[in-house]
Amino acid sequence: MAASGTLSTFRLPPLPTIREIIKLFKLQAVKQLSQNFLLDLRLTDKIVRKAGNLTNAYVYEVGPGPGGITRSILNANVAELLVVEKDSRFIPGLQMLSDAAPGKLRIVHGDVLTYKVERAFPESLKRRWEDDPPNVHIIGNLPFNVSTPLIIKWLENVSCRDGPFVYGRTQMTLTFQKEVAERLTASTGSKQRSRLSVMAQYLCNVEHILTIPGQAFVPKPEVDVGVVRFTPLTRPQIEQPFKLVERVVQNAFQFRRKYCYRGLGMLFPEVQRVESTEKLLELADVDPTLRPSQLSVSHFKSLCDVYRKMCDEDPRLFTYNFREELKQNKSNNPEKENDQERSRL
Repeated sequence: MAASGTLSTFRLPPLPTIREIIKLFKLQAVKQLSQNFLLDLRLTDKIVRKAGNLTNAYVYEVGPGPGGITRSILNANVAELLVVEKDSRFIPGLQMLSDAAPGKLRIVHGDVLTYKVERAFPESLKRRWEDDPPNVHIIGNLPFNVSTPLIIKWLENVSCRDGPFVYGRTQMTLTFQKEVAERLTASTGSKQRSRLSVMAQYLCNVEHILTIPGQAFVPKPEVDVGVVRFTPLTRPQIEQPFKLVERVVQNAFQFRRKYCYRGLGMLFPEVQRVESTEKLLELADVDPTLRPSQLSVSHFKSLCDVYRKMCDEDPRLFTYNFREELKQNKSNNPEKENDQERSRL
């Protein structure tokens, strides 16, 4: 592990280009894994600059692939770079980078969705949550197929202050499909407003800092790519357990084109749905005819606080799942359930 303290300026020695690395190790992007390589080092340098000053920082890169962003991070004079790569085809090329940067690059062959980063970096890096962010950064060009589950996982880590956030308010700079980037940063009332908007924004300051055209990637994806920076808030805008907030937000956006009471009603069993939904909206002071995209984080705070009280009064609500009730009703009375399904469409 690299020693902390003042580091001399570091630059990688001359190396084969990323395109040459791909050719040398016969690498091909796997479409099923949503892999897209970014070969232009000017762009990878730009992404890394957008992450902030990385001098003497400890960086956790996810999905390094052939190592384009990896090179730019190493050239930013970091203390140490930890990369986690699931695809064994990329390990030899990353090892070449590690050999060129002794003591700087640590390679883990593993799955970022399950890798435990809590003990990866020195204890001395830890900061109180109320302090400035620690000198720890997460950077990654995420495969599209894992980007949403991964950011939801990390947002839950932010809520619990565990995982990469045991060090404090660790900042993240990540790539997403442009549409997902726009959802993450969408304001109240916009067409892109979604579950992701609320879940990210109640916990973090979220910025869409850069758009990269699809043609910059190999193979070219069908969409452009957005780079998003997340900085956890010192205090979440909704102070309820993550799973409870997620439950309320998911249900609200189930019927995004309908009034919000339709989706929120699915929080409650059918026999009490109308009464309980009216109670929830009345106590939260939320207009039942607002569309889900019109609900602000403040609205969701009120809804979550009231829903929590209702769950405390009736603990069965914590485990209620309308899909399970729907399935049971369907098996008991298939004709009635088909009618209900058609009415919801």
